[in-house]
Amino acid sequence: MTIVVTGATGQLGRLTVDHLLARGVPAADIVAAGRTASKLEALAEEVPGIRTAVIDFTDPATLDAAFAGASSLVLVSASEPGNRVALHVNAIEAAQRAGIERIVYTSAPHATTSALVLAPEHKATEEALATSGLATTILRNNWYHENYASALAQARESGVFLTSTGSGRVASASRSDYAEAIAAVLTTPGHEGAVYELSGDVAWTGEEFAEAAAEALGRPVEYRSVSPEEHLAILTGAGLDAGTAGFVVALDGNIRDGLLSETSGDLSRLIGHPTTPLVDGLRALAASEG
Repeated sequence: MTIVVTGATGQLGRLTVDHLLARGVPAADIVAAGRTASKLEALAEEVPGIRTAVIDFTDPATLDAAFAGASSLVLVSASEPGNRVALHVNAIEAAQRAGIERIVYTSAPHATTSALVLAPEHKATEEALATSGLATTILRNNWYHENYASALAQARESGVFLTSTGSGRVASASRSDYAEAIAAVLTTPGHEGAVYELSGDVAWTGEEFAEAAAEALGRPVEYRSVSPEEHLAILTGAGLDAGTAGFVVALDGNIRDGLLSETSGDLSRLIGHPTTPLVDGLRALAASEG
């Protein structure tokens, strides 16, 4: 069984490789695929025997070469919002040409029905997978603790965690937890055709984030809740372009509306242990920032 992991030079893909190895998958049965040759070379030095492939989702020939002879594909969603669907379809079509039997795709919470601003591209990708004729496992990932690295850095500097999420909750988990779930569905039976809503075990509020940040940073952190209009003005006043600022405010609106609050338990069941608590995730971020 050969497993191709896309995005292996990124954070989720690289962690997926680590968890596959930890679950006993031989390095020789893994193809680490990514865009950056130097990072793949470094990975090959760290993991003797692993195969690597430089891929570009816009260049089907690179996908054909990387996917040849593989039985499973981990399709880590592309990092180009607005262009993801075309890139994902290229990967799906290459998987069909290569005779790949199964795709594990990292999607978004309730992608086919949610009003989440990120959902439409994931919905379209899931629809393409459904008509591909390939076996699939859909992992709909909630937020990562690591998404809050910049917020934690700002809290370290200012002592404030500012959002327009109101009383909305986020059921985040560590990126490693989600990567472990990918490895779990590839190394245990019974996941073909499954759709999992993955999330942390605990959904936290902005106030609870501020408390966890204070503990991680060793300094007081105030939670400041503002209106969407105030938030947009603050972000643009700080130099953020209007499009990015609007996107951030829209995401906060999704959180305010409860779209990231579900704690399904799927993630902890798949990985066989509780998900990483928020405070532990923030401690790790704080340590990495020095």
